[in-house]
Amino acid sequence: MTSSSSITTGQPAARPLNKNDYKTLGLSSLGGTLEFYDFVIFVFFTGTLTQLFFPGDNEFIAQMKTLGIFAAGYLARPLGGIIMAHYGDKIGRKRMFTLSIFLMAVPTLVIGLLPTYASIGVMAPVLLLLMRIMQGAAIGGEMPGAWVFIAEHTPAQRYGLGVGTLTSGITGGILLGSIVAIIIQRSYSGAEINDFAWRIPFILGGVFGLISVYLRKFLQETPIFREMAAKKALASEMPVITVMKSHKVACFITAILTWSLSTAIVVTILMTPAIVVEKMYQIDRTISLEANCVATLMLTLGCIFWGWMSDKAGTRLTMTLAWGGLVLTSFYFYSSLHSGITAGELMFNYGLMGLFVGAIATTPIVATRAFPAHIRFSGLSFAYNLSYAVFGGLTPMITGAWLRESYMAPAYYVGGVALLAVAVSFMPLAYRGWTTKIKPEISPTPVAAK
Repeated sequence: MTSSSSITTGQPAARPLNKNDYKTLGLSSLGGTLEFYDFVIFVFFTGTLTQLFFPGDNEFIAQMKTLGIFAAGYLARPLGGIIMAHYGDKIGRKRMFTLSIFLMAVPTLVIGLLPTYASIGVMAPVLLLLMRIMQGAAIGGEMPGAWVFIAEHTPAQRYGLGVGTLTSGITGGILLGSIVAIIIQRSYSGAEINDFAWRIPFILGGVFGLISVYLRKFLQETPIFREMAAKKALASEMPVITVMKSHKVACFITAILTWSLSTAIVVTILMTPAIVVEKMYQIDRTISLEANCVATLMLTLGCIFWGWMSDKAGTRLTMTLAWGGLVLTSFYFYSSLHSGITAGELMFNYGLMGLFVGAIATTPIVATRAFPAHIRFSGLSFAYNLSYAVFGGLTPMITGAWLRESYMAPAYYVGGVALLAVAVSFMPLAYRGWTTKIKPEISPTPVAAK
């Protein structure tokens, strides 16, 4: 039974973590890992997909077309996110949490079975685009839904650690994709990969995604939603309308931090191995992937560390250290790249930057806390997905074009948005979270703030 204060504060009261907490966090993180793997495995095979679905003489144009389809997944996020969030605020977090992973698994499996341009011509990239749009709609519901689900299960004094651990599970999907790409690269020749082996990661992702659908049946609805439903405290109008009318500052904070998160992930983790390390500096693809794997592992650990730090040291200090550190390490990493760099040096520098990319965990820590419980899912989903659609979708093309002008473009871009995140951390709603007055004459007490 939850405390009656949980609707007021928007999360369960302080208490020790129990067995159900660990089960919820474990199953949620595992599902997030597999779902995000399904979404990002596309980028690890950008070169192969470009050859198979966009054959042509102009490699740059073909690559930009493939990145455009990658971006389409981001552009589809707001619609899927808003629809699933609406029902998540109306009928429950758990149902939408399960639906999102099902909608991701199916198109991932289909991509693995798609005929290529050589077989069916222009219909091949069209079908690839449609599957990517479906994936985008699914991830639009999964990410905010997962964060809300954990935020409303985790005790107050472990709030940052819980959300950070879930985020590490989600980024673990990138790590899993990197490991699978390395295995495929080492196990098959280039001709075999183009012939059939590229399909393996997508088929595996689809199958494991369907397994995750089954595992999520063992999760329970969040105590916050159950309490709101019992007290008939659910949103009376369309939640997204309430969000746009009454929570503009929360939307602004979430949008800016999402810009920082999307840029950090897309540029440093997803684009850097293939576009920067391999193409610009002619570093071996296997070494590049292995270094990326180290960076992603450090990112995954960094999410847990910065989440834990936010519980201990507070939001403002944690965000200043994490995002400020990303500014410094990104400039160090990209300036250190050269064609003669050793594998060990590359892995160390990339891993160091990856630890500070873990600053992204502070985005959901702040954003879930910025909205009241009755419209939390819709508020987070609306602001997060709309921002990600714009910035996450355009970032690959902007960065790709900027790199033609400056080899330090990734550092400039990542450093700029990291400084924006530091600035946002000093806004009261960001470090205190949304609060309500228990009685009209009593001032609100900050929630989980330091």
